[in-house]
Amino acid sequence: MRSPAIAALLLAVLSTPACKSGKPLPLLGGELPPRSAERILERMLEHEVDTIRYYSARAAVTVVLPDASRSFKAHLRSVTDSAVWVSVVPALGIEVARVLMTDDSVKLLDKLGDHYFLGDEAATKNKFGLQPSLGLLQSALLGRAIGLDVQDKFRSDRENGEYVLTSREKRRFVKAAEDISPDDTLGRDMGERRLERTLRKAEEHEAIVLRYWVDPQSYHVTRVQITDLARDQSADVRYELRSDANDSFLPTRMSITLSEPGRVARATLELSRFDLEGPIDMPFRIPEKFTPMP
Repeated sequence: MRSPAIAALLLAVLSTPACKSGKPLPLLGGELPPRSAERILERMLEHEVDTIRYYSARAAVTVVLPDASRSFKAHLRSVTDSAVWVSVVPALGIEVARVLMTDDSVKLLDKLGDHYFLGDEAATKNKFGLQPSLGLLQSALLGRAIGLDVQDKFRSDRENGEYVLTSREKRRFVKAAEDISPDDTLGRDMGERRLERTLRKAEEHEAIVLRYWVDPQSYHVTRVQITDLARDQSADVRYELRSDANDSFLPTRMSITLSEPGRVARATLELSRFDLEGPIDMPFRIPEKFTPMP
């Protein structure tokens, strides 16, 4: 499969020049006052955008895969809980790949190779080794706390000038989630044997650890980490810049890291030219000369 099509698929599965009014997310100096998890969640929900249905943007994307890297421009269109459409246009305004993803299917055109792919979640995983996630990508584009269920129980901590909410899994599961993160810089504190035993226990319980980093001034989420210990997989989303209030504080720069044993995929997106009006068109037609992707 040609690299532009691989990059487009990764962007859709995950899952982009920054908005001119984007500013770095502020951090407070000194010691943060303690806050209960319930209070932090309450403030988060007050500031989370939940009224956006239609979303369009221009994107500058850099994707790093285990065996290749690629930078390209793209057009993104999204209808919440329905579909995401991605058009990759690397140079001269000539489209080279197109993706249409719904909650149960992926369609892809590789215009360089005159190939197409149509498949459900299982077929996409089998073909590309990537797990489709419409919800993850749409939540990330809107800067939301991905996977958050307000009925779940969390505990609150403070880290590097931000609040951190962690799902109430057993502490050894939380430590294991930190140790298998590809961005962990502290080393594997548990030790290999203890980590292996913990992961086996996590598989029995199907443990998933959710962590949310929250800016103490705006109460916007700055980072989301979801670790599936049973499968040794993780997704790490960082909202590095946001727009101003006119664009609903949408992310203008984010990074996404997906990891599983022996494989790490990273994407950096810078987004601009937001349009939140609808309806929007998501054309996808397979030309007659195209053949199924080998």
